[in-house]
This record gives sequence, structure tokens and C-alpha cells, in this order.
Amino acid sequence: MGKQNRTAITPRRDQDFPKWYQEVVKEAEMAEMAHVRGCMVIKPWGYGMWEQIQARLGDMIKACGAENAYFPLFIPLKYIQKEAEHVEGFAQEMAVVTHHRLEKVDGQLVPAGKLTEPLVVRPTSETIIGESFSKWINSYRDLPLKVNQWCNIVRWEMRPRVFLRTTEFLWQEGHTAFATAEEAVTDSLQMVNVYKQFSEEWLAVPVISGAKPAYDRFPGAVETYTIEAMMQDGKALQAGTSHDLAQNFSKAANISFTDSDGEVQFAHTTSWGVSTRLIGAAIMTHGDDDGVRVPPRIAPLHIVIVPIQRGKDTEQDKAVMNYADNVLERLKGITFADNLPMLAKVDKRLNSSTEKRWNWVKKGVPVQIEVGPRDIENDNAVMRVRSEESMDKSFVSVDDLVANASSILDKIQTTYFDQAKKRMDESITDLKSYEELEKFFKSADSYGFVRAPWLPSDVEDTRLKEMAVTIRCIPFEQKQEKMRCILTGEETDSVAIFSKAY
Repeated sequence: MGKQNRTAITPRRDQDFPKWYQEVVKEAEMAEMAHVRGCMVIKPWGYGMWEQIQARLGDMIKACGAENAYFPLFIPLKYIQKEAEHVEGFAQEMAVVTHHRLEKVDGQLVPAGKLTEPLVVRPTSETIIGESFSKWINSYRDLPLKVNQWCNIVRWEMRPRVFLRTTEFLWQEGHTAFATAEEAVTDSLQMVNVYKQFSEEWLAVPVISGAKPAYDRFPGAVETYTIEAMMQDGKALQAGTSHDLAQNFSKAANISFTDSDGEVQFAHTTSWGVSTRLIGAAIMTHGDDDGVRVPPRIAPLHIVIVPIQRGKDTEQDKAVMNYADNVLERLKGITFADNLPMLAKVDKRLNSSTEKRWNWVKKGVPVQIEVGPRDIENDNAVMRVRSEESMDKSFVSVDDLVANASSILDKIQTTYFDQAKKRMDESITDLKSYEELEKFFKSADSYGFVRAPWLPSDVEDTRLKEMAVTIRCIPFEQKQEKMRCILTGEETDSVAIFSKAY
């Protein structure tokens, strides 16, 4: 078998992309499905990426004026019932607690004490946070109010897929209240732009931002804004959303205040969030047939040093390990990408050096450094860069490595984004008729997004549903010209993004 056919992951992306994705997550030791149906266990490497996302995105959220808080996991059913549209949107996904203790009957533990009122395990927190807001807000002087929480969410998912769709997942959800509609609109747009910036600058995942069709808005929202990424199989992935809720939730929860004229008004609220789905987005955007390729800005580790040893605890092995520790010490204190600390370690496991190297290739660590007996005398090392397709080794002096580590990581980050952006841009097809649209998506070779004229509607076109195609968004960037809607033939001046999606 030729070198080009040997890959660490089977099947390859071009053979079975969904299966490839599952194998990558497994081989990179990122996560696994749990014993509880639909739930996942996030392993240290995957959770390390989530920690980086929390830290970096968390700073951006705080810079927008939000403060972190925490609200209960359990929501009284009566809170949710106040917002009928919200209930309708989430009813089939809700997990409900009906009993509060267990007792032993015939040697078996069974639910005993029935709750007076059922508790919903939060599918999202608008209703319970609204109850708190109604107590905290009395005057216009209490506004604006902006809180954010990092927590877990439960939605009863029928077709789970690790990181992408699971019954329980981790996320960030922001909730705000303002005195005016204009402030709420500004906030919801600001946050979708923050998500776009984070996705592109930190995850190296290019996205298209825009508004959701009316029928696909968050339940209770007057506008939902989204960022849509394109995975390597050409499908869309919704990577983050921001919602202008107007006064719908404030009226339901009585979030009111006395304005400067002494009049009682209802607040205008927003909510916005991203989840561990971002990890899946990074995997499916950057991964190759040897595993994950983690963008340095969200990597739990940037440089791993692999000592080449015989494993017999000889003096030579000890010298190599001491040299590896010395190289690590010289890498300390280096920063990259706007003063991010560069994280490095020596892999001291007892596995063979080959096994270690392939383990880190599959995990997608940006840079591997190998040091062996012959490197000590000349103060050299062997470097492998994960962004390079061949991952061929190059010989470097440790001084040069230390001097150039920051620029190497920055270049890897840029490479990943440029590759993904080129792929997305080249995979957007402009169409002008429904016949073209139907032919495109019914073809076995259809790939990527379609950009086409669309007259905004409150109802989803059944023909799209039959093809498993959705309108992902109405992009903020428009052509500003008169066209004919691809579905109705009526005149319109807007275009939409059509795609198959996760």
C-alpha cells in the first residue's frame, strides 16, 4: 500500500464522513457516549478545548458588559407555562422530574415521594432568569442588566451525536434586559458579531452570519441571528445564535420598571449562546485522515516534547530525559497571539516513541518536538508541524525553536483558517431558479451552500423539507439588487443561504 493511502483514521473522510467523525473523536480521546442514553463523557483533551473556549470567549463576553452568574438546574413548570410559545418550542425536548426520593420495595429502589409540581430540567433559562430579573429590576436605574452563565442543558435528543447533538451538553447562555427596543437590537447584533469574531479568530472556522427565517426563530423571539459554518462534507452547522426577545418574555415574567417619567414599562430582553458544538465544528472543519487538527488558540497544549528512548532506564535514556526537560524549561514564558501563554510538556509515558508520536498526531497537537541521543551534543531537535500535510520532520536548533515558537503557532492558526475559508468560499453556488435548486440538492454530487434569491416568508416551503434542505440564514451581506424569489417567483431584494445541515 502506498504512503498516500496509509492513514491513522479509518474510514477516510471521502469514504464515510459521519463514521470518520466518530472515529476521530474516539482516536483523539476527546469524548465518548456515556452509559446514559444520549449523554457524553468529555475526556481531558476535549474538555481542555472547552476550557480554552470558556476562557477566551468568556473574556469577550465580559468586555461587552456581562457578568457571570448561576441559576438553578430545575425550573418549576409554572414558570415555563407562562410563555406559551416557549413551551410549544421546547415541549417535546423537555426532561421532567416528578418525584423527590427513592424507597426500597421488594429489594428494589422505586420513586416514592411525588412532587406537588413537576420540575423541568432546564432546556434553556429564559423563564427562570426572567423570574429573578423581575425582582432585581424596579427602576430605569437598574438597567441595562446583562448576565451570563456557563452551565449544562438537557434536551431530550432522539438522534445523539457526540458534541453535535446530545441529551445533556455544556454551553454558555447570556441574558439581558434593556429600557429600549433599540438597545436590545444593538445587543443581539453585537453578540452574533462576537460569536463570528470568536469562531473565525479563535476556532479558525469561517462562518456566514445573518438572520434566521421567521419560522425558524428561537421560540418567543422576534429575531434570531445565527452564524453558520460549513463542514468538510459540505453540510452546514449552526455554531451560535443570538435572539432579540423584545418584550415577550418580560411581559410573561413581569420584568417591568419605572422610567424617568414615572411611567411603568416592560423591559426589552435578549438571550444568546454557544455550546460544546463548537468543538464538533472545529473537528469537522480542520480534521484530516490522521485525526484532529486543533487550532493553537484553543489547544489545551501547543508543543509536546517526545523523548526518544530505549525504555531500559539506561544512562543514555536519563540523559535524553534530562535534555527534554531542559528544552521544556527554555520554552517557558513564551507567548503568542496577543499574549496567550504557550503551553508545552514532556511526554514521559512508558509507551514507545512511535506510539506517542501517532497519539499526538491523532489528538492534533500543533507542534511535536522529538529529542534523542544524537540531538544532545548539538543542541538540536526534530520538529513536526501538524498543519503540514506530510508532517515531515525538520531539524532545528533549540535556540531557533525558542525564538520562532510564537510565529510557528500563529502561522498554524492562519493556515487552518485560510484553508477552511477557501473551501467554503469555493463551495457557495449561486442559483436563480427552483429547477436549478432541486437539481443541485437531488444530485449525489451536491456539495456546499447555495446562495439564491428568497422572499422572506413565515412558513417553511414543504419542497425544501422533502429534500432535507433548510434555509440557514438571510446573510447580513446582501447584493442589493432586484431578483425573483427562487421558490415563489415573486420580486425580492434579498438572498438566502440554502443547505443540508447537521
